[in-house]
Amino acid sequence: MEVKAQCEFENFGPDGNFTSSTKWQNSPSVVVIGGGISGLAAARALHNAGFKVTLLESRNRLGGRVHTDYSFGCPIDMGASWLHGVCNENSLAPLIRYLGLKLYRTSGDDSVLYDHDLESYALFDANGVQVPQQLVVEVGDTFKRILKQTENVRDEHDGDMSINRAISIVLERNPNLRLEGLSYQVLQWFICRMEAWFAADVDKISLKNWDQEQVLSGGHGLMVGGYYPLIKALSKNLTIRLNQRVKRIARCGNEVSLTTESGESHVADVAIITVPLGVLKANSIQFEPELPDWKRAAIADIGVGNENKIALLFDSVFWPNVEFLGVVAAAPRRCGYFLNLHKPTGHPVLVFMAAGAIAADLETLSDAAAAAFAMKILRKIFACAADPTGDGLMQVQYLVSRWGSDGDSLGCYSCDLVGKDEDVYERYRKPVDNLFFAGEAASVDHSGTVHGAFSAGIFAAEECAKFLSALPGGADGVLVARQEEVAESAVPLQISRM
Repeated sequence: MEVKAQCEFENFGPDGNFTSSTKWQNSPSVVVIGGGISGLAAARALHNAGFKVTLLESRNRLGGRVHTDYSFGCPIDMGASWLHGVCNENSLAPLIRYLGLKLYRTSGDDSVLYDHDLESYALFDANGVQVPQQLVVEVGDTFKRILKQTENVRDEHDGDMSINRAISIVLERNPNLRLEGLSYQVLQWFICRMEAWFAADVDKISLKNWDQEQVLSGGHGLMVGGYYPLIKALSKNLTIRLNQRVKRIARCGNEVSLTTESGESHVADVAIITVPLGVLKANSIQFEPELPDWKRAAIADIGVGNENKIALLFDSVFWPNVEFLGVVAAAPRRCGYFLNLHKPTGHPVLVFMAAGAIAADLETLSDAAAAAFAMKILRKIFACAADPTGDGLMQVQYLVSRWGSDGDSLGCYSCDLVGKDEDVYERYRKPVDNLFFAGEAASVDHSGTVHGAFSAGIFAAEECAKFLSALPGGADGVLVARQEEVAESAVPLQISRM
């Protein structure tokens, strides 16, 4: 049986409930664990195919690591914010087109390591002096040459090592590629941006795998209005239970029994597990019987990175009209990077982004202290920068994410650490009896992305449906064509770059 992510996009009812109006009788039952985009995609597809689906989400909101915050009076994505691959081949493109959501392209096809091209930026040294753009371009070209040389190091070694170690070997062999002074600091900023791509420190990123990711064409685009409209559309008319943290999953014959932290029980024919990889790595869910060794090894072998954001709301714009601002330094963790949301959205908001160890360090601070830390870096560029104040009416002037310590995520997204096996993603998404696995870490080709999570949810739904159809008395679900199938080919992606 084929299952597709065809969705109904009417507005929610006046009561705001997610309860389906469909009456199910003698239909196979599925419990989806996790209300991120992967879980919603799986639930949506199976619901449309005629299965009885209940989605359990541990938080008091949907979206998971896709989280659009409206505290500033405008949408701010504190989790995922880019569409990686602004093209019709992206699995999310039909939904984005149908909803008429706008994208702001920040890079072209040649950007493999960064969310941005070096076309609209401003870098500064510790004294607030802008780095000449020609120097930044030259250092960027040198960094590309260094990374190209790491391919030789990879070919020479059977085992894996960190990309940081490989860079050191390249520089030992090629003194002409070594940089000093301001050029060296700019190089550290490029390494800082590389760490942000993987959400991990450069001494933990795999040499064998760092450049093996399949990146779709079209470059990278910010979701101008945030990702929440996709979450809202996918959740329409689904049976959803919030504040349901699953603590135990038991396979009992042909059924799955789940127990939540509050003591509630749910029984279904199958379960689709879409909780973040970090939650499974922490053994936050007890499996009975235990998952087989190969599955537990897959969970252990995939890395989980961490990246956090500190969003700052100001009453007016005092920075240049560029897409991002950066501070160079003598080490990657001392560099800084601010996304300028005013350029794509018109809102006076800067977002400080930190990855790897520095992201974890920020989680030890209070929100106020984290905002002060970001402002300290910002004042290296603009010494007289005022504290974030909003428009004088907003009570919240800063937002801080804590994906690493958030018990419902325990990390930002999966990444390729040193020693990763080539088939680890396939093993992670492989079902165990009537347990199916989805989430961004279950995407073989596009892990760590929103569209990868979405596709993994659809794949799990398809495999789940095949499993249920093969049971005695199983019957194929029938999909009814929706109006967006007709409209999607006629509605182009709305892309801008100012």
